[in-house]
Amino acid sequence: MMTRAWLILADILVTLVLFISLILFHLNPISKTASPSTTKIDENLTLDQIPLPGIDLSATLTLEDLVRMGQVCNKEPYMIENKFLSRSLKEGLSELSAKIGDPIFIRIFKEESLLEVWIRTDTEYKHLKDYAICAFSGALGPKLKEGDRQAPEGFYKVKKQHLNPNSKFHLSFNLGYPNAYDRAHGRTGSFLMVHGNCVSIGCYAMTDEKIEEIYELLEAALASGQSYVQVHAYPFRMTEQMMSLFSDNEWFDFWVNLKEGYDYFEAQKNPAHIEVKDKQYMIHESHEL
Repeated sequence: MMTRAWLILADILVTLVLFISLILFHLNPISKTASPSTTKIDENLTLDQIPLPGIDLSATLTLEDLVRMGQVCNKEPYMIENKFLSRSLKEGLSELSAKIGDPIFIRIFKEESLLEVWIRTDTEYKHLKDYAICAFSGALGPKLKEGDRQAPEGFYKVKKQHLNPNSKFHLSFNLGYPNAYDRAHGRTGSFLMVHGNCVSIGCYAMTDEKIEEIYELLEAALASGQSYVQVHAYPFRMTEQMMSLFSDNEWFDFWVNLKEGYDYFEAQKNPAHIEVKDKQYMIHESHEL
């Protein structure tokens, strides 16, 4: 909300500066004796390059028109909408012609506090819905040891035995930490979950309403024949821009390895087949193709 407020304030300030500049030009037009590189400004301005929605760009606009347009624009609500967050699960399933029970794939992003659900209806996965993570503990970086209150990062598999419908945190599923990679690096910990109740001491916590939908999709996919659901937990979206921001981080080399799995899914829209060798994740062609 603070980010949105600052963006709105910035838009207003930019608009005010523009209008003040136009008024000054209007009141003090540039002299005809100005240098050849100086453009004379008068009261009537023709806009042929500025993209103004709903405006005939070939029309001649007065200063009063610009002021009025600015006042209208400033009344419009500023919103960056994520349709995968805002639409309902039912709407998402309908749009993709998918159903509960189809195979799913989950990605988690710490920095964005976001859990993505993807669903497969044919040969590739499609983006079904996003869920805001209510709480996770720790910082960016992997879980290292029992009790460090750090949420894990890496590639995990959720099977039927990992589901807990009787969790004291409403509903939960175990990520399967430590996996083979974690064990190869001597990492310890147990019962690292995605669960409800919106509290975390090393898990990814959702609201009860959100975990109910995620759990239903997961349980139905496993019951319908999906042998396991891959859950890829990342520190952030692993774009080149984000990686460059964290190039000095102690976990950069680890994240470079995670990025291989991220890039494979981005390109193929199927999660890679992942093994561990020489203490590294090895990314192979998906078994689901």
